[in-house]
Amino acid sequence: MCCSHQLSEKDLQPITAQAGWQENIKGMRFFDPHVHMTARTTDDYQAMADAGVVAIIEPAFWLGQPRTGVDTFRDYYASLVGWERFRSSQFGIKHYCTIGLNSKEANNEKLAEQVMEILPLFIYKEGVVGIGEIGFDDQTALEEKYYRAQLELAKEANLPVQIHTPHRDKKKGTQRSMDIAIEHGLDPAMVIVDHNNEETVKEVLDRGFWAAFTIYPFTKMGNERMVEVVKQYGSKGIMINSAADWGISDPLAVPKTAALMKAHNISIQDIELVTYQNAITAFAQSGQIDVADFDAVKNIDQSLDYNGSRVLRGGQQPRIAKDSIFIR
Repeated sequence: MCCSHQLSEKDLQPITAQAGWQENIKGMRFFDPHVHMTARTTDDYQAMADAGVVAIIEPAFWLGQPRTGVDTFRDYYASLVGWERFRSSQFGIKHYCTIGLNSKEANNEKLAEQVMEILPLFIYKEGVVGIGEIGFDDQTALEEKYYRAQLELAKEANLPVQIHTPHRDKKKGTQRSMDIAIEHGLDPAMVIVDHNNEETVKEVLDRGFWAAFTIYPFTKMGNERMVEVVKQYGSKGIMINSAADWGISDPLAVPKTAALMKAHNISIQDIELVTYQNAITAFAQSGQIDVADFDAVKNIDQSLDYNGSRVLRGGQQPRIAKDSIFIR
């Protein structure tokens, strides 16, 4: 009975729509400057590569529950500059990261002090393009203490700063983040203020900081709202990201937003700046980004391994036909 069931036009509509948006951006390149791939699967990497994502930045962040010792941070940072860079390369995507003590865990002072001691061991490693994501969550005194300490670390290393702005009382937290960065003598052009919305964008841009927007389902900034932001403010100083992580999120948020911008007649030049070039310009101040590497990493050999691990299992072969429904 089930085998004779025919798909209705209604059943086919989502498939057609999904195929349509990718066709609309065919040949375009994207850079997602904030995505937590440690929490994602290889299928996500493949889907991102298929959609034109050529490079990403993975900020160090909160894993969903508190870490209990400094060695858990040490291992996590090591994975960002090691295994995850390798895993990304196996799908033709160049992986960079930012390293820092996230704002939630800055509230554990004893552990935070230990983490601050090991940060210099990682921030100078290959592929590290900034200190991040750091800033405020509940806007506590301890969050401010370690935010300030990491701004000084960024100055010493001459690295960009990637700021996490709080979900609660965002405008106040965003203003405070910028005030403190200037107080510490940072050039606003070296600071990427993330998770902006309509309430914060004007001041961030007016003060010369980079304004990053997280395109996130149901919260933060939807891509329809993002289209309106670009229409109002243009593309100068603005970048978008997916911030895809262990929660409900979409690692294809950047290319999908590009497709929506194109459908709304935003120019290709503006789309390219918001979804690709601005992120490169901001984070290339680290001295770590060379766009030629985006092409070099396309020479994929999934038979390679990293410390004995590879993305293939057993006698598994790399997926060749992207649209095949068969898993071999």
